[in-house]
This record gives sequence, structure tokens and C-alpha cells, in this order.
Amino acid sequence: MNGLQQIDTLIEAKWIIPIEPAEVVLNQHAIAIDKGIIRDILPASEASLRYQAKQTITLNDHALIPGLINLHTHAAMTLMRGFADDIPLMAWLNQRIWPTENQHVNAQFVLDGTQLACAEMIKGGVTCFNDMYFFPKSCAEAAIGSGMRAAIGMVVIDFPTAYASDADDYLAKGLDLRDQYQHPLLSFCFAPHAPYTVSDKTFRNILTYAEQLDTPIHTHLHETQDEIRISLESTGMRPIERLQQLGLLSPNLIAVHMTHLTDHEIKLVHQYGCSIAHCPSSNMKLASGLAPVAPVLNQGINVGLGTDGAASNNRLDMFEEMRLAALLAKATSGRADALPAHQALKMATLNGANALGLGEITGSLTRGKAADITAVDFTGLNLAPCYDPTSHLVYTASREQVSHVWVNGRMLLHEKELMTLNPVELQYRTAYWQERIAATSKN
Repeated sequence: MNGLQQIDTLIEAKWIIPIEPAEVVLNQHAIAIDKGIIRDILPASEASLRYQAKQTITLNDHALIPGLINLHTHAAMTLMRGFADDIPLMAWLNQRIWPTENQHVNAQFVLDGTQLACAEMIKGGVTCFNDMYFFPKSCAEAAIGSGMRAAIGMVVIDFPTAYASDADDYLAKGLDLRDQYQHPLLSFCFAPHAPYTVSDKTFRNILTYAEQLDTPIHTHLHETQDEIRISLESTGMRPIERLQQLGLLSPNLIAVHMTHLTDHEIKLVHQYGCSIAHCPSSNMKLASGLAPVAPVLNQGINVGLGTDGAASNNRLDMFEEMRLAALLAKATSGRADALPAHQALKMATLNGANALGLGEITGSLTRGKAADITAVDFTGLNLAPCYDPTSHLVYTASREQVSHVWVNGRMLLHEKELMTLNPVELQYRTAYWQERIAATSKN
């Protein structure tokens, strides 16, 4: 033998942006991958002297970054993309979304919609998503089939749907699913929909299970002024105060949106170590408000990025969310340095992983972590010249520049072509659901 260490894959690239250590850009380096794990990151000139790979991929004009993590979405709602636009949140839910879900959502709808979402996310450099939707078994099957990493939401809501009859039924089905699916790419979150759809009793039951199982709780919180008004009228408390009294504020809480926060509430979030899933596109499109990201970050709160569902965004585009998050933080704070590019990229990667309790597995390009990697092609004229690749990733690049994606060392996207999903079949299934929904909807 030649004495070289045998590995599965060696990826050489112009730049590697590992996220850890912070603000580092490695030039002309390589990532050595074996059995799905990053074994080494080293200068490309040394890699060929140390490793013999079954497959070597040379990306001379690319940046390698950790796979992007979509910290909040309703993946199957891709099938309602563009269906209920230009409507405020509560009217959007009550008049369009919930009636349509009651008519159409079943296990097959969720499987087909989530597969479509997985295809869109993979092509956009996303390797992990945190979902909240009905029939989560179908979401799990879609994620496994696509090769993506996913946090499956054990959804709970205090009214019946085709999926479950009451809060106890939702919880029982979610816990059964968690027991059934012990898959290396899957984790689970309790996913109570929101304070205005979940009772105190249900929140307490969820908290009991979450503490026993050390499982995150993922919920919409302080999304709109209406939500806060309804809470004050019905409980005499703002929603976050109610959750504090119930004991839900903790490092296990992923609070989604958080567009309306007082200074005291920001300090509460910091005090209890909660994470926030910031969804700038959805917040703006539904006119929910602008999250106070700059003061939140100043407190050291962990903030990740999410797209929300395609019914309210209408894209599952994490490059767009990075750019908007950075620009909005600057505009609302009056400080150009409120959210620098490297911090926005960290929000889209490691911060999301930490919120999900997956920071030891993914979120950065680090020895010993899973090889969840996205490659971005910098050959386009819109990316020239390039003085700082991190800046370009946040302010200039788009998801159309994503060329390759790996999850756990497995290639899911090669030269912009999907490797695990069939686009023709996805188009066929999507057209089927479009016809069904259009035939029964009232415009």
C-alpha cells in the first residue's frame, strides 16, 4: 500500500467558510470525508499527500459552506404556493388556509408537498429543515427519501383536523411517530401551533413530555399585534408572559417570528436562553411586523433563520432570508454594522443547528461533524469581482448559484441536478393537487 489514508470523498475548493472558527475564510483548502463525517480540513496541496479518496471533486471557483438550516417551515404548504396572497395573517388563516386544509390535507398531500419542498430546498443549498405540519409521518418519509436532515414537528393544536381529533390525540400520534422513527437524519420537536390555538392545559402536557425527553418546543409567538391583543383580552397577559407563567421559556424553546417585543421581553428571552426563528420574508409579506433583530442580537440571543411555508413566503429561499435579515437589521436600527454578513451566514447555519440541539452534529464545517455541505459557484458575472466571499454569499449570491449539496457525505445535488428526487414526477404530483385545490377554492 502507498501509506495514504483511505477515505470516501475529497472535496477541493477555492474557499471554505467553516463558520467555526468565526469569520475565517480558508483559501485553496480541501475537506476529507469518510463514512459521512468530516475527517479533516487542510490545504489542498497537502490533501493529496495524505489521503486517497474513492472520489475527488475539484471546485476551483466555488465556496464551500455548511449546509443551510431552515429553522421554521411548513414544508407541505408548497402545494398552496401563491394560493392566498396579499391577505393579513388572521384573514389568511381563517378565510383561505384553514378551509382549504380541511378539504384537502391528508397523508398523500403532505408527502407530495414535502417532496416538492425538499427539492426546492436542496437546490437552494438547504440541508436541514425544522417542520411544523399535519401528518408528520409523511414529512419524515419525504425527508428520508430525499436524503435531507429534518426536525419533524409533533404538531399540536386545540381543534380537530383530518389528522387528529383533539390535543391528546395530536400528542399521542406525535410521540408514537418519534418512537417509530429512529433515523440518523431525523430529530423531533414538539410543535404547538401558537398561543391562540393551544390551551394552558395542552401547553403544560407538552412541557412535561419535553422535559422528560429533552426535546425542543417549536411554536409561533408574538407574530402579530392581533395575537397580542387577543391574548390580553382573553388572559390579561401578553403571550410571552403567559408562556413564562406556564414554564415554557427555556433553552428548549424555539420562538418563531417574535416581531413585537418590548425591551423587557427581549431581556426575558435572553434570561431563559430561548432561541428565535426569524422569518423576514413572511413577516413582511403578511404585514406582521419587523422583528427587532438588532436589539435581540445585542442581548446575545441565539437567532436562526426560517422561510416559513411557501403559502406565505412564497419561496423556500434561505439566501433571500439571509440578505433580508441583514438589510432589515441595519434599516430598523440605523446601524450599518447591526448584522454583518458573517453573522447572517452563522444565523443560517450554526445558530439554527444550536436551536434544534444539533450543534454537535451539523451547522459548521468542523472535524467530527456530519458532512452537511453546500457548494456555491462564483463564476457568474454578478459575483465578479470578489473581495470577500462571505459578503458575496449574503449580499450578492442567490440560490441559483448553488451547484452541489451533500448531507451526511451523500451527494443530493450534483452540478445543479437533483440526485434523489425526480423533477418530472414532482411536477406531475403538483399539477394534480393544483387542479384539486383550484376546483374547490373560492377566490
